[in-house]
Amino acid sequence: MQTMQIALNEYQERIAKFQKNIRAAGLDAALVHANEADFANVRYLSEYWPTFEAAGVFVPAEGEPWLLIGPESENYAKGRSVIKNIAKMIEYREFAEPQYPGIAVATFKDIAAKAMNGKKLEKLGIVSWAITTLPVFMSLKEQLPGVELIKADDTFAPLRYVKSETELALMRKAFAISEIAVDAILAEMKPGMTEFQVIGIAQREIYKHGGEYEGHALYCFCGERTNNAICRPTQKKLIENEVIQLNIGARVGGYSSSVGLPVSFGPLPERKKRLVEFGLEAHIKTMELMEAGKPASDVVREYEDWVKKQGFGEFLLYGPCHSIGMMEVERPWMESTSTFKLEENMTFQVDTFFNDKDFGLRWENGVRVTKGGVEKLSQKYMKTVVL
Repeated sequence: MQTMQIALNEYQERIAKFQKNIRAAGLDAALVHANEADFANVRYLSEYWPTFEAAGVFVPAEGEPWLLIGPESENYAKGRSVIKNIAKMIEYREFAEPQYPGIAVATFKDIAAKAMNGKKLEKLGIVSWAITTLPVFMSLKEQLPGVELIKADDTFAPLRYVKSETELALMRKAFAISEIAVDAILAEMKPGMTEFQVIGIAQREIYKHGGEYEGHALYCFCGERTNNAICRPTQKKLIENEVIQLNIGARVGGYSSSVGLPVSFGPLPERKKRLVEFGLEAHIKTMELMEAGKPASDVVREYEDWVKKQGFGEFLLYGPCHSIGMMEVERPWMESTSTFKLEENMTFQVDTFFNDKDFGLRWENGVRVTKGGVEKLSQKYMKTVVL
């Protein structure tokens, strides 16, 4: 099943915009890091998605970028990367740290000499600061003495905030597949099934309908553990008259999605039913508060004030939105301390989570910011579901 892809010229535009930001920040170059789990920044520039190993992209302020890979991935990288300059480096090897005797590898000194084209490297920006590994950082210090290493995520992250038409198309496809997977779950799951068995249904449908991978660790959990903001499925069996939390996301062409909803077999006790229903009201309210040009902090404050006025403030952990794109959770978060305004074609997960002492619930759907409000990237399951 063939899907659309990001075109080569769009990758080239991304690199050019990044280089402009590198120069504006007074940097001579930037090094971008990724691993198998958090691949987004490197894939955004190169289409390369490391597996087992890590990867980097060295981007000079002027000139051609270099993709940096582990010793095992040369053929894989050549078949996938839109960046044609590729170097194998021990710093990006598997975490088991094999020695690879007999395989020639480059150093950061080698890469700098090739990429800088005779220009001096004095200030190197580090992008993906939170996941850049000690082996990479220590080698930079040892191999490039005197070069100042500077946290530079702000030169890169905003490039991913506003989505192109191709990115939006990939996200719409991913959300459509996620809804298909939820359809199948609701048609097939029964009391007594394990949480893992439900996730198996979702995985089957994601791959069957063109997804390249799950968009995140898929959620199905029942009962008290639904009050976990972050959790994983287990061998626990689904039971009747209890909250069952689903969060199902497909990935298409590098772009993630997630559809989250609480469901139950048979009616819930009134106390739980009321919080589930209010959660949906709050979910819809959040979307009503969003539009291009509005400060993100205003959305958050208005949302939190509204929740408290309705008498549900004690159940509020966080909210109401985080960005979505290549990762299911990425910058920027929408918080009371946010300093940015919403822009057209920003994409967010409206993430409405409430929890009590013995249960919780999350409603989650994607939206695109528009001039007058939002486009709902998923909305089929913005309703209560009792099986």
